[in-house]
Amino acid sequence: MLLSVVLTTAHADQTNPLPATIDNSIGMTMVLIPAGQFMMGTEESVAALRAAYPDYEEKRLQDLDDERPRHSVHITRPFYIGKTLVTVGQFAKFIAESGYVPESIRDKTGGYGYNPNYDSEKTERKDAFEGRNPKYSWRNPGFAQGDDHPVLNVSWNDAVALADWLSKKEHARYRLPTEAEWEYSCRAGTQTRYPNGDAPEGLSLIANTFDADAASNWPQFAGHALKSRDGFSFTSPVGSYPANAFGLYDMVGNAWEWTSDWYGEKTYAHSPLADPQGAPVGEVKVRRGGSWHTWSLYARCAFRNWNTTTTRYTLVGMRLVREVAPSGEH
Repeated sequence: MLLSVVLTTAHADQTNPLPATIDNSIGMTMVLIPAGQFMMGTEESVAALRAAYPDYEEKRLQDLDDERPRHSVHITRPFYIGKTLVTVGQFAKFIAESGYVPESIRDKTGGYGYNPNYDSEKTERKDAFEGRNPKYSWRNPGFAQGDDHPVLNVSWNDAVALADWLSKKEHARYRLPTEAEWEYSCRAGTQTRYPNGDAPEGLSLIANTFDADAASNWPQFAGHALKSRDGFSFTSPVGSYPANAFGLYDMVGNAWEWTSDWYGEKTYAHSPLADPQGAPVGEVKVRRGGSWHTWSLYARCAFRNWNTTTTRYTLVGMRLVREVAPSGEH
């Protein structure tokens, strides 16, 4: 089923169209996403996934039932979403102007960071990620980042705090995207595994995921790395890869993105057609999109992951939505 989009709505007519982009007060460019309908989730069988990902353990291919059933979703209102992930520089402006103290600093437990000298034998960890540790936070994930890199080590609560602050400052409602809005924005009219097709190696053309450069730091995972090299062992500046058909960058890769939804394993079985909001209650929030350390199986548009609201990790960032005001409001 092809994406159906509504470019003319009660909120955006031909005589008074909404702007295609909005630049906000801390340097975020928000892109207008039209209302429309799409197919959410996957209908791929385990056999089809096995053929596409022959190097993955069988259990990894079987543990994807929460992406099923594939179902129709209607996004009934247009909305704005960040053209890129929230950057280190943008988050720094929020901290400087608001006085907000991120959870990793406020609770004094810190975040996670890359440490190649981490004692993996003693701790039984093999991924060189150390934490929680007070030396790690959004300022320091254990590797160098510029202001144009995605901010990491931000909790779901930190993301909501930024959205709430922007809402008050700009008199417009900012929030995290719903899981449905996120997948709709990621797919941008496609129904393939990735925004540019089904082939895992094709990811190297559009996304900063786990490739040969990253695998040099994790040789034990090299069998799951893309063969390409993009020069980025960790995060890349946002917008380093081509945008999708909606004009959005890094919807796959670079950093996982928080959504507003509580996670429910069986959510899709009873999802409403219009504007689903996820499970009514839960213990963990959904994150989407994969990161610079994500294997291709988990960078698919349909893949769902989750963490607690206080989680802060060196792979997790965010992207915000700005709602379109009802007709007549400003």
